[in-house]
Amino acid sequence: QVQLVESGGGLVQAGGSLRLSCAASGRTFSTYAMGWFRQAPGKEREFVSAINWAGGYTYYGDSVKGRFTISRDNAKNSVYLEMNSLKSEDTAVYSCALDQSLVPYSRGSTYYMKVSSYNYWGQGTQVTVSS
Repeated sequence: QVQLVESGGGLVQAGGSLRLSCAASGRTFSTYAMGWFRQAPGKEREFVSAINWAGGYTYYGDSVKGRFTISRDNAKNSVYLEMNSLKSEDTAVYSCALDQSLVPYSRGSTYYMKVSSYNYWGQGTQVTVSS
């Protein structure tokens, strides 16, 4: 089993920054790709970003490109999402997810953008951006 716990959410003004963290336990974290998704009230879950097991491949949703940065520290079993230039439309619950499939490099953006590609999910952390 895998447990994923997000932290770092909160209330921030538009234009501000937040850094989300996701701590994983229960498996060999360093061999799995990780993703971040978000869900706003009344909307479907939306892909935000993903990173392959080694951190060499990163992917972003169009709405966050250039503003968000994903990274990971395998020694700390953690993945991070640095969010800058936040907008009111970034308000959502942000969840991290783990893909337990094993690949030498990466499966590519189309795969990691799908909710169904992930096997484990955290509970989420609320991010609220005030305008």
